[in-house]
Amino acid sequence: MFRIGDKIVYPMHGAGVIESIEEREILGEKRSYYVLHMPIGDMKVMVPISNVSDIGLRKVIDEDNVIKVLDVLRAKNTAMSTNWNRRYRSNMEKIKSGNIFELAEVVRNLALRDKEKGLSTGEKKMLDNARQILVSELVLVKNTREDSIRHLLEEYLA
Repeated sequence: MFRIGDKIVYPMHGAGVIESIEEREILGEKRSYYVLHMPIGDMKVMVPISNVSDIGLRKVIDEDNVIKVLDVLRAKNTAMSTNWNRRYRSNMEKIKSGNIFELAEVVRNLALRDKEKGLSTGEKKMLDNARQILVSELVLVKNTREDSIRHLLEEYLA
Protein backbone atom coordinates (compact mmCIF):
# COMPACT_ATOMS: atom_id res chain seq x y z
CA MET A 1 0.00 0.00 0.00
CA PHE A 2 1.24 3.44 -0.89
CA ARG A 3 0.84 6.66 1.05
CA ILE A 4 0.20 10.30 0.20
CA GLY A 5 3.43 11.86 -1.04
CA ASP A 6 4.86 8.61 -2.44
CA LYS A 7 6.42 8.86 -5.88
CA ILE A 8 5.15 5.99 -7.97
CA VAL A 9 5.14 4.74 -11.55
CA TYR A 10 1.98 3.85 -13.42
CA PRO A 11 3.13 1.71 -16.37
CA MET A 12 2.02 3.10 -19.74
CA HIS A 13 1.37 6.52 -18.16
CA GLY A 14 4.53 7.49 -16.31
CA ALA A 15 5.55 8.60 -12.86
CA GLY A 16 3.60 10.75 -10.47
CA VAL A 17 3.10 11.67 -6.85
CA ILE A 18 0.15 10.47 -4.78
CA GLU A 19 -1.72 13.64 -3.82
CA SER A 20 -4.62 12.03 -2.02
CA ILE A 21 -6.56 8.86 -1.41
CA GLU A 22 -10.25 9.30 -2.13
CA GLU A 23 -13.36 7.19 -2.06
CA ARG A 24 -15.63 7.62 -5.05
CA GLU A 25 -18.81 6.02 -6.25
CA ILE A 26 -18.66 5.20 -9.94
CA LEU A 27 -21.42 3.23 -11.63
CA GLY A 28 -22.94 2.48 -8.25
CA GLU A 29 -19.76 0.97 -6.85
CA LYS A 30 -17.74 2.64 -4.07
CA ARG A 31 -14.00 2.27 -4.43
CA SER A 32 -10.89 3.85 -3.00
CA TYR A 33 -8.55 5.57 -5.44
CA TYR A 34 -5.04 6.95 -5.43
CA VAL A 35 -5.11 10.41 -6.96
CA LEU A 36 -1.81 10.89 -8.78
CA HIS A 37 -0.40 14.17 -9.96
CA MET A 38 1.65 13.52 -13.08
CA PRO A 39 4.19 16.37 -13.30
CA ILE A 40 4.79 15.89 -17.02
CA GLY A 41 1.66 16.98 -18.77
CA ASP A 42 0.35 18.35 -15.46
CA MET A 43 -2.54 15.91 -15.24
CA LYS A 44 -4.27 13.99 -12.50
CA VAL A 45 -4.97 10.28 -12.72
CA MET A 46 -7.19 8.20 -10.45
CA VAL A 47 -6.08 4.62 -9.90
CA PRO A 48 -8.36 2.14 -8.11
CA ILE A 49 -6.47 0.82 -5.09
CA SER A 50 -8.00 -2.62 -5.67
CA ASN A 51 -6.28 -2.80 -9.09
CA VAL A 52 -2.78 -1.80 -7.96
CA SER A 53 -1.21 -5.25 -8.29
CA ASP A 54 -2.88 -5.90 -11.67
CA ILE A 55 -1.76 -2.54 -13.04
CA GLY A 56 1.80 -2.89 -11.76
CA LEU A 57 2.14 0.33 -9.77
CA ARG A 58 5.55 0.56 -8.15
CA LYS A 59 7.73 3.10 -6.34
CA VAL A 60 10.15 5.09 -8.48
CA ILE A 61 13.70 3.80 -8.66
CA ASP A 62 16.52 5.13 -6.47
CA GLU A 63 19.64 7.07 -7.52
CA ASP A 64 21.73 3.88 -7.85
CA ASN A 65 19.32 2.50 -10.42
CA VAL A 66 19.44 5.75 -12.44
CA ILE A 67 23.05 4.90 -13.26
CA LYS A 68 21.96 1.41 -14.38
CA VAL A 69 19.24 2.93 -16.59
CA LEU A 70 21.78 5.26 -18.20
CA ASP A 71 24.08 2.26 -18.75
CA VAL A 72 21.24 0.50 -20.59
CA LEU A 73 20.80 3.57 -22.81
CA ARG A 74 24.50 3.64 -23.61
CA ALA A 75 24.80 -0.11 -24.32
CA LYS A 76 24.65 -1.66 -27.76
CA ASN A 77 21.17 -2.46 -28.95
CA THR A 78 19.84 -5.96 -28.49
CA ALA A 79 18.67 -8.10 -31.36
CA MET A 80 15.23 -7.06 -32.54
CA SER A 81 12.96 -8.87 -34.90
CA THR A 82 13.05 -7.58 -38.45
CA ASN A 83 9.31 -8.26 -38.56
CA TRP A 84 7.62 -4.97 -37.67
CA ASN A 85 4.62 -6.63 -36.03
CA ARG A 86 6.71 -8.92 -33.76
CA ARG A 87 9.05 -6.07 -32.84
CA TYR A 88 6.11 -3.80 -32.00
CA ARG A 89 4.44 -6.45 -29.79
CA SER A 90 7.71 -7.24 -28.02
CA ASN A 91 8.38 -3.56 -27.32
CA MET A 92 4.80 -3.02 -26.13
CA GLU A 93 5.13 -5.89 -23.65
CA LYS A 94 8.33 -4.37 -22.29
CA ILE A 95 6.65 -0.98 -21.84
CA LYS A 96 3.60 -2.52 -20.16
CA SER A 97 5.81 -4.52 -17.79
CA GLY A 98 6.61 -1.38 -15.81
CA ASN A 99 10.26 -2.47 -15.63
CA ILE A 100 12.34 0.68 -16.16
CA PHE A 101 15.29 -1.27 -17.56
CA GLU A 102 13.13 -2.86 -20.23
CA LEU A 103 11.62 0.56 -20.93
CA ALA A 104 15.11 2.04 -21.34
CA GLU A 105 15.94 -0.83 -23.70
CA VAL A 106 12.92 0.02 -25.87
CA VAL A 107 13.92 3.71 -25.95
CA ARG A 108 17.50 2.84 -26.86
CA ASN A 109 16.63 0.29 -29.55
CA LEU A 110 13.97 2.43 -31.22
CA ALA A 111 16.16 5.55 -31.09
CA LEU A 112 19.02 3.65 -32.73
CA ARG A 113 16.73 2.13 -35.34
CA ASP A 114 15.30 5.58 -36.07
CA LYS A 115 18.80 6.93 -36.76
CA GLU A 116 19.77 3.94 -38.92
CA LYS A 117 16.64 3.10 -40.90
CA GLY A 118 13.86 5.36 -39.72
CA LEU A 119 10.70 4.27 -37.91
CA SER A 120 7.14 3.73 -38.98
CA THR A 121 4.53 6.12 -37.63
CA GLY A 122 3.46 3.54 -35.03
CA GLU A 123 7.00 3.00 -33.81
CA LYS A 124 7.70 6.75 -33.70
CA LYS A 125 4.66 7.15 -31.48
CA MET A 126 5.84 4.24 -29.33
CA LEU A 127 9.31 5.80 -29.00
CA ASP A 128 7.83 9.15 -27.99
CA ASN A 129 5.55 7.47 -25.44
CA ALA A 130 8.35 5.29 -23.99
CA ARG A 131 10.69 8.28 -23.79
CA GLN A 132 7.98 10.32 -22.02
CA ILE A 133 7.43 7.56 -19.43
CA LEU A 134 11.18 7.26 -18.84
CA VAL A 135 11.62 11.03 -18.54
CA SER A 136 8.73 11.31 -16.08
CA GLU A 137 10.35 8.83 -13.69
CA LEU A 138 13.83 10.31 -13.96
CA VAL A 139 12.43 13.81 -13.33
CA LEU A 140 10.98 12.63 -10.02
CA VAL A 141 14.07 10.64 -9.00
CA LYS A 142 16.54 13.40 -9.84
CA ASN A 143 14.16 16.17 -8.71
CA THR A 144 15.00 18.24 -11.76
CA ARG A 145 13.33 19.73 -14.81
CA GLU A 146 12.03 17.80 -17.79
CA ASP A 147 14.32 19.53 -20.30
CA SER A 148 17.41 18.60 -18.25
CA ILE A 149 16.44 14.92 -18.31
CA ARG A 150 15.61 15.02 -22.03
CA HIS A 151 19.04 16.54 -22.71
CA LEU A 152 20.70 13.87 -20.56
CA LEU A 153 18.91 11.09 -22.47
CA GLU A 154 19.97 12.54 -25.80
CA GLU A 155 23.61 12.59 -24.63
CA TYR A 156 23.45 8.93 -23.65
CA LEU A 157 21.67 7.92 -26.86
CA ALA A 158 24.14 9.80 -29.08
